[in-house]
Amino acid sequence: MLPEDNLSAAKKAAYVLSFQELDSSKLILAGGKGANLGELSRIEGIMVPEGFCVTTEAYKKVTGNSRELNSLLDELTRLKADERENISNTSAKIRTAVESLRIPEEIAEEVASYLTKFGENDAFAVRSSATAEDLPTASFAGQQDTYLNIIGKEAILKHINKCWASLFTDRAVIYRLQNGFDHRKVQLAVIVQQMVFPQTAGILFTADPVTGNRKVLSIDAGFGLGEAIVSGLVNADNYKVSNGVIVDKKISTKKLAIYALKDGGTKEQEIEPGQQTMQALTDEQILQLEHLGRKIENHFGCPQDLEWCLSDKVFYIVQSRPVTTLYPIPEANDLENHVYISVGHQQMMTDAMKPLGLSLWQLTAARPMFKAGGRLFVDVTPHLATPAGRKAIIDVMGEHDPLIKDALIAITAREGFIKSLPDGQSELGPIKSSAGKSAADILAQIENDPAIVADLIKRSETSLEELKQNIRAKSGTDLFDFILEDLHSRRSLFAQQNMEAIMAAVDASTWLNENMKKWLGETNAADTLSQSAPNNITSEMGRDLLDVADVIRPYPQVIDYLQHAQDDNFLDELTKLDGGQEARDAINTYLDKYGMRCAGEIDITKTRWGEKPAILIPMILSNVKNFEPDAGKRKFEQGRQEALKKEQELLDRLRQLPEGEQMASETKQMIRLLRNFIGYREYPKYSIVSRSFVYKQALLKEAEHLLQANVIREKEDVYYLTFEELREVVRTNELNYQVIDERKAEHKLYEKLTPPRVTTSDGEIIAGKYKREDLPAGAIAGLAVSSGVVEGRARVILNMEDADLEDGDILVTAFTDPSWTPLFVSIKGLVAEVGGLMTHGAVIAREYGLPAVVGVENATMLIRDGQRIRVNGTDGYVEML
Repeated sequence: MLPEDNLSAAKKAAYVLSFQELDSSKLILAGGKGANLGELSRIEGIMVPEGFCVTTEAYKKVTGNSRELNSLLDELTRLKADERENISNTSAKIRTAVESLRIPEEIAEEVASYLTKFGENDAFAVRSSATAEDLPTASFAGQQDTYLNIIGKEAILKHINKCWASLFTDRAVIYRLQNGFDHRKVQLAVIVQQMVFPQTAGILFTADPVTGNRKVLSIDAGFGLGEAIVSGLVNADNYKVSNGVIVDKKISTKKLAIYALKDGGTKEQEIEPGQQTMQALTDEQILQLEHLGRKIENHFGCPQDLEWCLSDKVFYIVQSRPVTTLYPIPEANDLENHVYISVGHQQMMTDAMKPLGLSLWQLTAARPMFKAGGRLFVDVTPHLATPAGRKAIIDVMGEHDPLIKDALIAITAREGFIKSLPDGQSELGPIKSSAGKSAADILAQIENDPAIVADLIKRSETSLEELKQNIRAKSGTDLFDFILEDLHSRRSLFAQQNMEAIMAAVDASTWLNENMKKWLGETNAADTLSQSAPNNITSEMGRDLLDVADVIRPYPQVIDYLQHAQDDNFLDELTKLDGGQEARDAINTYLDKYGMRCAGEIDITKTRWGEKPAILIPMILSNVKNFEPDAGKRKFEQGRQEALKKEQELLDRLRQLPEGEQMASETKQMIRLLRNFIGYREYPKYSIVSRSFVYKQALLKEAEHLLQANVIREKEDVYYLTFEELREVVRTNELNYQVIDERKAEHKLYEKLTPPRVTTSDGEIIAGKYKREDLPAGAIAGLAVSSGVVEGRARVILNMEDADLEDGDILVTAFTDPSWTPLFVSIKGLVAEVGGLMTHGAVIAREYGLPAVVGVENATMLIRDGQRIRVNGTDGYVEML
C-alpha cells in the first residue's frame, strides 16, 4: 500500500470507532459518553453492551460545508440566553437543516461494515455524545437525544442525523449560552450500542446525591427499560448502601414501565397490580451492584453517575459520567472522621474565593483553615470530642447561627462518629459562651472605660501608617517575607485586647437580653440599647456616604453627569463641571477612609472601591434622591435618643421591683459596657481589610514586573496562585501556565456551588433545621437579630452594584458584609440567607434600628422582588403579604 493510501485509510477510519478503540484520551473524537464507554469496556468484570461510535469527524464532514447551517449558526451566536422565542425559532430551523443533510457514502459504508458484526435483526440504542458532555466541570446530560430499539441500517443512519440535530434542542442551546460554550466548538459523536432488553434497570450514584456522603451509594431501580426513570415517568425504588450494608430502602409503587417493541421502537405498559409494589432488585442484587459501582468509581477516580440494566441475571453498564454537583471535601491528612464549619457563613461572604485570597486569609487566621470548593472551613472535631468542648461550641454556635448549632447536635448524636475524649484532653483552648454569665464576672474581665477603645483604634491607625511606610522599600521575595512577618506580629499584637473588647460587648448584650427578659418580660432589649453606639466604623461608613450626597445635591450638572458615568476615570472629568471639584474632593475623602472596602472583602482579589470608584455611584445617587441634607447626623441622633429613652424606661421599671435598685445598678453598668464596646465589634475587620489592601497594592507591583517580563499574560492572573506559589514565581521568573488555566476553570465551577454550613470528612452536608412551632401560616423562619416589625416592598438584590432602592424598602439578599452598610441608610428592614447574632449585618441593623431576620434559607428564591412582606425581627420570621 502506498503512503497516500495509508493516510487515506487512517483518515477514513476516524469516522467510526469501536468501543475497544476508545478511552478517555478520545474525548474530542467520541464525546463524553463515547470516551467513558471505551473506559468502561476496559474494566475487568464490567459488562458493557457491544457497539461503536460515529465520531465528531463524521459530524464535521456532514455539517461543515452547509451554507444554510453556517448562516443559521451565525444567527444563533448573536442571541442571548433570555431571548427564548428567537432561540426556539432559530434552533428549530437548524434541527430541520441538520436532519435533511445527506450522510456521505464513505461514512454510511463504515457504519454498515460495523453492523455486519451483529445479527441482521439486532436492535440498537442510538445515543448522542457531545464533546462538552459528562465532563467533571459541566453536565450536559440529557440535553441531546437518545433513540431506543432501532433496527436496520437505514433506520440507524436516519437516527444518527436526528442525534446530530439534537445538539440544537432549545435546552442545549440555552445551557451553552448560559455557560459560555461556543456552539461551533461543541461537536457531537453518536453511539450505536446493542440493545439490552432488561427485566430491571435504573441509575446508580456512587455518592449520595442529596447529602453528598461519599460512603453512601444510592440506587434507583424500576422494571423495564431505564428510560422510564431517566425521563421521570415513574417513581423508582431507592436503595442506600454503605460498606456492604443496605442502610435504607424506599419501595415505590411502580405502575408503568417502558418495554421494547418487536419491530422497533418502545411502548409504555402498565405493570400487573401484584408486581407494582415488589422490590425491583433483590438484596443480593443490590449488594452486587454496589460492588460494581465502587469498582467503576475506583477506575475513574471520582464519584460516578451510572446507568445500568439487569438482563438474565447479568448487570450491564450502559453509561458512566462524573457527578458534577457534589460539594468538594476539605482535605484531611488522616482517615479519621472530621466535622467542618464554613468560615464564609461566619464572615458573611459565601462566594468562592480565588487561590491568592484563600491563602492570605488562611495566613491571617489564628487557627488552621481547610480549603474546599473555593471556600474555607474550620475543623471543630477536637472541640466536639470532649463533653465541655462540645457544650461550649454548641452554645456559642446557638448564639451565632442556630442552623449550625442544630447540625452539630445532629452529628454529635451519631454513635461513634466522633471519638470521645475526657474533659481536659483536647489540645484546643476553651470556647466560652456568653450565656449565663453574672454582671460581676463580666465586669471583672475588662475595665468599663471608653478610653480602651479609643486607645485600640489609635494604636491600629499608627500601626497601619507604619506598615504603609515600611512596605514601600520592599520588593521581590523580601516583600513576601515582610508580609508574613507583619501578619504574624499583627496577630499577636492586639489579639488579646481586641478579643476582650469584643467579648465585653457580646457578654453585655447577652446579659441584658437574658435579664430584661427574666425581670421585665422584655425581648431583645440590647437591640435598641445598641443604636447609634460610638466608634462603629461600619455604620459611620453609611452615614459618611450621606454626607457625600449632601455635597453633591446642590449641583444638577454633577448629578446628571454621575447618572451616565461608567468609566473608572469619571473623577478626572468632574472638575470641569459646576460643583465638580467639591464633589471630587468629597468622594476622594471618602475613598481615603473606606476605599479598601468592597463586597466580599475577605478575598484580597476582589475589586476595592478605591480601585473602581464607579461602584459607589448608584449608592450616592440613591442618597441624593432619597434624603434631605444632614440626614446622617439626624439618623445618628435619632438612634442615640431612642437608646437613651429605652435605658431610662428599663431603669425606671426595674426600680419598682423588689431589690430593684440593685438590678437597676447592674443594668446601668451593663448598658454602659455595651455602649462603650459594641461599636468596636466592627473595627478589627476594618483593620484587617485595611492592611490587606496595603499588601495587595504591593503584590500588584510585583505582578506588574512579571507582566513586563512576559512571565504572566495579565496582571490578575496572579490571583490564581497561592501566596507561596506567587513568591516562587517572583523568585524564579518562571510559571507553568497550565496551572493558571486549570484554576480559572476550577473557579468557574466553584462559583456555581452552594457551600454548606456544616460538612464532614465523608462529604456529607449536615443541614440544620429551625425547631419552630409558633410560626404564622406560610411564614419562613430565621434568626431574630434586630427587634421590631416592619412591612414594605421587598427588594431582592444579589449584587450591591444593582441596588436601586427607594427609601423604606426591605433589603432581601444572600449575605451582607460591611460593604453593604451604605445601603442600610435607605432601607427599613433586612432579610438575609446567611448571618448570626453578632455578624456585621446584625450589628449594623441594631445600630440603625432596622428590624432584621437572618439565616433565612433560600430567602432570595422564596421572596419575589417587589413583593410586599412583613419582617418580624423580634420573633425571627418573614411573612408574604
